[in-house]
Order: sequence, then structure tokens, then C-alpha cells
Amino acid sequence: MSLLPMTENFTPLAEALRPKSIGELVGQTHLFGEGKPLALAFQSGKPHSMILWGPPGVGKTTIARLAATTFDCEFIPLSAVLAGVKEIRQAVEMAENNLQQFNRHTILFVDEIHRFNKAQQDALLPFVESGLVSFIGATTENPSFEVNSALLSRSQVYVLQSLRESELLELLHKAKEHLFQDIEIDAAAQQALIYLADGDGRRFLNLLEQVHQAAQLSKAQVITEDFLNNCLGSSQRRFDKAGDYFYDQISALHKSVRGSNPDAALYWFCRMIDGGADAKYLARRIVRMAWEDIGLADPRAMQLANDAATTYERLGSPEGELALAEALIYLAAAPKSNAAYKAYNQAKAFVAADKTRDVPVHLRNAPTKLMKELGHGKEYRYAHDEPHAYAAGETYLPEGIADPHWYQATDRGLEIKIREKMAFLKSLDDAKKK
Repeated sequence: MSLLPMTENFTPLAEALRPKSIGELVGQTHLFGEGKPLALAFQSGKPHSMILWGPPGVGKTTIARLAATTFDCEFIPLSAVLAGVKEIRQAVEMAENNLQQFNRHTILFVDEIHRFNKAQQDALLPFVESGLVSFIGATTENPSFEVNSALLSRSQVYVLQSLRESELLELLHKAKEHLFQDIEIDAAAQQALIYLADGDGRRFLNLLEQVHQAAQLSKAQVITEDFLNNCLGSSQRRFDKAGDYFYDQISALHKSVRGSNPDAALYWFCRMIDGGADAKYLARRIVRMAWEDIGLADPRAMQLANDAATTYERLGSPEGELALAEALIYLAAAPKSNAAYKAYNQAKAFVAADKTRDVPVHLRNAPTKLMKELGHGKEYRYAHDEPHAYAAGETYLPEGIADPHWYQATDRGLEIKIREKMAFLKSLDDAKKK
């Protein structure tokens, strides 16, 4: 026997409140506002292939269904998780039948299109190209990486956004009319539900439905934050450990350090840890930041980053996370220089494009009598025997390569001293040439 009250309608709240028209759609005003791309496309009356890219629960499936209604087309949905080439062929046969027998065009909707492999995506191409179907794909992953270029070039990409607080409150108002006529949700509980939903409209409605059922069972008249804490388990914010959200947050963390903002660096670090990111991966990225963005302006940064990574390896979570956080603060506050990073990349690119050049004779090794007779190392000047331990005017690059000046020390941190020394050595070289 069910412990829940018997009702006549078992339709999930998210499905019951699914918009039946564009006017009922909540969110995505940047696409459906007056004069916006999808508003104009729907007004045209002519369907076109599109890819809807955005986080979960923001209306991708709803928009696809509304497109079929607006354009008066048959609607065939496929899930890329469950379907394969066989199901694609069956859908195509249905589309051909719709056209031949009923003179109706078909919209073929593929949810999670990024789950289709290349062969499965290629199987769609002929029917999209011929116009037999209008293709609508939904994905939470960047279509630039997950959708074949041929299919991508035949589709317009629309980027959907997470629902804002005001939009979630609009959904709450709709849900109250449907479920909560006799149950009040206080302001603190509303904010807690919005926080738990994290911009996901479907999750928000599912949470409301769960709370409603709990309130009915306990005969609660007012839903408070304490009530939510008792009836809902912990819920992490949206975090994709392998997709764009992950790499977007890594990018934000790195750029916050580069931009010398310790608070922002801590924020993104804590967001990722809170979302379940692998702290070992974050430790590796922190070490990389030290070498790339602080460089020789403060060589202590590399050591501190390495020490923090080692500390995390020894202590694990959560104790070791403090070491990583302190390293981030130090890196963000440290003087910045990418001079060595740029010099390395320029040298690497030069060597990759250049021909093979001989080592100058005076720099060659001479461990044997024959090599010495051939003059290897003959005119080499031992720097320690020279004034200032510097062989002024000496050349160390292969013949035909002018001094490329790849490394240009900045006027920040330790590189101030490095810059001064390099300028002094250049003055010795210039004096030697006179």
C-alpha cells in the first residue's frame, strides 16, 4: 500500500506545468523577447534545424515541443541515451509516412544529442539536408566539441540560460495555483528552495512536489526552512566534472589568480570543491598557475604551490584543502610575469619551424684527441675566468641566428633585478664590440 495520499492525477508537476504556448514559457527572454532570435523564428512560420544548448531544466524539450505546435508539424522525440541508428531509421520512415499520407512536415527532436557517436549523427544528415525533417537537438555540452561539424553547419545554435530567481518565483506562483492552495511557503523556505534548485526549473518543480507530499503526510500548514531541512536531503549545486561548467569554473579560477584577486580565487576554488571537483586536479592547476603567471617575478610561488600540492597528498580532504587555499591567496597576491612562459613558447615555435643547425665549433664537446684536433671547443671562453663571470661579446646561438630576445624580464618582483642584470651584461657586450 502506498504511504502517499491517493490522487486522481499522477502526472509529475513539471509535466503538468509544461507550457502549452510561447506566452507561458518562463525564462529565455534573450531568445523569446520581442525582436529576439527565436521569437522571430517562431513568427516566421518556417521551421529550421537548431541545436538548443544549455544547462538541465531550462526548457530545451519544451521549446522543441512548442516548435512542433507553432509550426503545425508532427513531433518525433528520440533520446540519444537509448536510441541508435535503427531508431533513427524508424523515425525517418515515420517522417516519410507523415509527408506522403498526411502532407505534414516532421520535427525530429534528439535529446542529449552529444551522446550520439559520429556514425549516428551522420545518419541524420541526408534527411536534414533533403528537408524531410527539421532537426532539433538538445545538449548540455558544448556543441562545438560534441556535434559533428557537418550537422552543426546545418543547424542554428541557440544558447539557453539558467533560470533567474525572479523566474523561479514565477514558477513557484504557477505551482501554488496547482498544488499549494492550502499550504503556505514562508519567505525563508522560498529562498532555500531557489538556492537548492540552482537555476534548474525542473529540479525546482520536483523539489516543490516533494515538499508538498511531505507537507500532506505531516499535515503541515506552513512550510518553513526547518521543515525543508527535515524532508529534503542535501543537494549540491550544479557541477559537471567533465563538461563546460567544469572548465568554465577552472578558467574563472585561473583568471582570478592572474587578475590578482584573492577573494575571487577563493570563491571559485570553494565552488569547485563544494561541487565535488577532484582537489588533486585543482592542486595540479595551482602549480601550473605558479609557473605560467607568476614565473620568475617570484620563484617562491612555485615552491609554495608544490608544497601545497604535497601537503594535500599527505592530508587529503578536508584538511589539505587549506594548503591549496593558502597557495591560491599567495599566487593571487604575488607579482605577475609571463615573460618566461612567453619566451618558452616563442623558442619552441621557432625551433619547430627552423632547419637543423650545427652547434658552433667553440661550444662543442671535445673528450677525445681527434675532436680537439678538429678544433672542438678551441676558442671557448670560460665565463668564470672573465670579469663579472661573463664572457662579454661571446656567441652561444648557431650561426645565422641573431639574438631573438625571447625572454624580456618585466619590471615586477624579482624580475626587476633580472632586468637590471641583463641590461648590465648587454652594456658589457656593447663595449666589447667597440
